Amino acid sequence: MSPDYEKLLNEYRKLWNNRKLEEDNNAEPILKEAISRELKDENSHPRVRKTIYEKFFLAVKRITHSDLDESSKNALIEMHINELEILK
Repeated sequence: MSPDYEKLLNEYRKLWNNRKLEEDNNAEPILKEAISRELKDENSHPRVRKTIYEKFFLAVKRITHSDLDESSKNALIEMHINELEILK
């Protein structure tokens, strides 16, 4: 079953509401790029950046402690795992 990327992008926006994410008709690449940038800690100043593993841990922790429904949590965590595997 294919994930509903539009829904997941909206859920991601709830977790990181101060992130600017471009508006487009195709939510999948926007969401994947946002997760990749998050894991690479590109939103932080270079002197305070964390490793991708630290960022992964913090993202999963934030997702699991959120009020999102379980299927959205699982899908977002799975996307983080996939992006981490691409980056490492």
